[in-house]
Amino acid sequence: MKHAPRPNPYRDHWCGHLTAPLAGTEARVSGWVHRRRDHGGLIFIDLRDRSGLVQLVFHPDTSGAAFAQAEQLRSEHVVSAYGEVVVREEGNQNPNMVTGRIELAVTRMDVLSRSETPPFPIDEETPGLDETLRLKHRALDLRRERMQETMVLRHRIIKAMRDVLDQQDFLEIETPILTRATPEGARDFLVPSRLQPGNWYALPQSPQLFKQLLMMAGYERYFQIARCFRDEDLRGFRQPEFTQLDLEMSFVEEEDVIGVMEEVMEAVFALGDFPAPPPPWRRMGYDEALLRFGSDKPDTRFGLEITELSGALAGSEFKVFQSVLDSGGVVRGLNAGAHEMSRKELDGLQDVAKRAGGKALAYAFVEEGGAWRSPIAKFFSEEQLAAANAALEASPGDLLFFSSDKAAVAANVLGSLRLELAERFGLVPEGEHDVLWIVDWPMFEETDAGELTAIHHPFTAPTGSFDEPRALRSRAYDLVLDGTEIGGGSIRIHTPEVQQQVFDVLGLKAEEAQERFGFLLDAMRYGAPPHGGIAMGIDRIVAILSGRDSIRDVIAFPKTASGGDPLTGAPAPVEAETLRELGVVSVVEPSAG
Repeated sequence: MKHAPRPNPYRDHWCGHLTAPLAGTEARVSGWVHRRRDHGGLIFIDLRDRSGLVQLVFHPDTSGAAFAQAEQLRSEHVVSAYGEVVVREEGNQNPNMVTGRIELAVTRMDVLSRSETPPFPIDEETPGLDETLRLKHRALDLRRERMQETMVLRHRIIKAMRDVLDQQDFLEIETPILTRATPEGARDFLVPSRLQPGNWYALPQSPQLFKQLLMMAGYERYFQIARCFRDEDLRGFRQPEFTQLDLEMSFVEEEDVIGVMEEVMEAVFALGDFPAPPPPWRRMGYDEALLRFGSDKPDTRFGLEITELSGALAGSEFKVFQSVLDSGGVVRGLNAGAHEMSRKELDGLQDVAKRAGGKALAYAFVEEGGAWRSPIAKFFSEEQLAAANAALEASPGDLLFFSSDKAAVAANVLGSLRLELAERFGLVPEGEHDVLWIVDWPMFEETDAGELTAIHHPFTAPTGSFDEPRALRSRAYDLVLDGTEIGGGSIRIHTPEVQQQVFDVLGLKAEEAQERFGFLLDAMRYGAPPHGGIAMGIDRIVAILSGRDSIRDVIAFPKTASGGDPLTGAPAPVEAETLRELGVVSVVEPSAG
């Protein structure tokens, strides 16, 4: 906290700002009782505000009525204390505290409010503390030192983003929260309209269409710290409401957007004292990422790269592999290195493969001379084993894994396996970070029903010929940090003709497109500039920079994995009269929270 508070009856200094140069002066501070220690004649209180801690000392002969009050203080009581800043005696100073050389000798104190015993300790980190309990008492949880440090870091990250973009002539412009439902890859949260019964608003999954409209309106460079809403299944890095840095630029190509974002993120990484490599960051094509790492958000801080083995193992007597190859699939493998694993551990990895959509995972231990110790070894010739060993750079003692399936499934299986093995074997170097851009994405992917859907969104600019829609690429780019996608964007479509061609591939006819996106298509008809942008996940960025495993620990008031809020009890039933006013009828009884 940079500036002293405006003096008032509660305080004239922050707790964490009382230091040795102020010795001999008088000060008033306010805050929460962090710890209390009674040394039989002297009472010491560590008082906490957002700036830090300061030690209060109460003498029975000089503190007057405040000494008796101090005897009754307990953790989390709120007090205002007045006294003289004095230098602590030699031997009693604490070099680990900013205020550790001094203490406040209290002569007057006001107890502003009292606290019941908190349901968990505030003055220390408690491993294994139940998350639901923390969220139910979130105001207490947010008092804890690590949570406050995280919230301060979050503030500074957002400020750094704003500062860099302001220097580059971006305008911060807000876009609507109540809008209409548009397909963007997840379910919308819907809000009934009371004034127009039977009609609904949707909460925005992103400001995508509005930021494109701002480019068509001539604002050239836009950004906002945007709240977004998606009704989807939750995981550690997903919440139903989240925050992103959203930006858009006119008359740009991919390099322009990437260059701006590298400047923004370089400033962000510097704030967190985060040893990421300096930009420009390397680029990796989507196809290469899937082939080598089995993921479009690869963690490249360790090896275990995936190798194509279809040619090396073709024509074998192993029917599982051969039938996949005959049907157009692939056989791929990875070399896990010299590790012994029990049969039980190997069987457990089958669950990893199945969760990733695969049927099974094959394995082999390499022995002297290149032979395999494996249930499948007998199905391959010496030449095939030698070719596979050479491709995998295998040595005696190495453990090999194989997946045979459609290319996408094999990539997902081995990509999931390499992450599992990296965690088991501790392969990620301590303190090492890597940042890269994934570029040259396909425009569409095929659903299980054989239909095409946009990989990013249908407003991404394609490259290639619409005569072969499955071969179309897109002008998209994602930023990946330590195996987590922290942002993604693209150059957009800026002509109504190309936009309708994309809609046609998706099965969205002109009339339906006009019904859903008419406001965007109409604006395009009046001269749209080439434009592009990106959205960065602020919650994910803060989580990684603060060493948190879940974005729930970097959001002030998050939801649980089930989408509930233990603090407020949301979502909750509403009265029947309220539903009638909205013209809404519930067809199910409210479920228990």
